Parts: sequence; structure tokens; C-alpha cells
Amino acid sequence: MRSMLIFLLLFVLLAVTAASAGEGLVTVKSSYNAKETADRVERLAKERGMTLFDRIDHAEGARTVGMPLRPTEVLIFGNPKGGTPLMMCEQRAGIDLPLKMLVWEDENGAVWIGYIDPEVLKDRYAITGCDEVLGKMKGFLGKLASDAARRDS
Repeated sequence: MRSMLIFLLLFVLLAVTAASAGEGLVTVKSSYNAKETADRVERLAKERGMTLFDRIDHAEGARTVGMPLRPTEVLIFGNPKGGTPLMMCEQRAGIDLPLKMLVWEDENGAVWIGYIDPEVLKDRYAITGCDEVLGKMKGFLGKLASDAARRDS
């Protein structure tokens, strides 16, 4: 009986974690393949004053251990002018900085750009008095993703 209770509790916890995993994820469909899309995110972020801290190719990592993974890449970038004001409102938000974008190819061959909506941070850390900063971040990420995904930019 005790084992069954523990199993049910773990099942519920995992289900809740899985359900919230995509919470706040904004996705934009790209007109380019995964590599071109990631290259465009990098180029446009740099053109807009961001420092690219890293570009992590999860598919390459998977290949090194003999596992298949469709193109999946994380770009990590930021600028102290944007991140510092958020941390001045709530330092714990620093764990979610610098900003990140995920570029991936889905099972149907479509390519997507995803990022966490900064409004999630407001709720996560009960941030008050920082709406302007969060709004600027949200606007920046949205424009960067849509411009990187569109054919005409």
C-alpha cells in the first residue's frame, strides 16, 4: 500500500512538472532551416547590441554519444543594460539571465524559435515595479525571434 502511495505521488509530481515545462514558452515558426535560423538569431542579436555568450548544439552533443537528435541549438546572449535593471528589481532573476533562445527542427521538419516570455519571471519571483524593464525584454525577444524567422529581414 505504501509503495502504491509513493508511486502515485511521484506520478502526480512528474505530471505537474511535465505540464508546466512548456509554461511561458513563446514559439515562432521559421522560414529557414535550423542552422540558418540560429545563424540569423546570432547575427541579429549582435547587431542589436547583445553579446553572444554561447551557442550550444545539442544535436552535436547527442552525436558524440551515438544518439540521434534533430537539430536543436540554444543561443545564450545578453547585455548588462537590459539584465542589470531586472536584477536591481529582483536579484534572484539573475538565474534566468542571460537571455536564451532555442532553435529546433520538429518531427515534421518545421523549424521553430522558442524563448521564455519575461512575464513568467514577474510571476516566478513576484517582481513588482519592473514592468517597463520586463516589457522591453519581451518586446526585444519577440522582435528578434520574428525578424530571425522571416524571409524579408
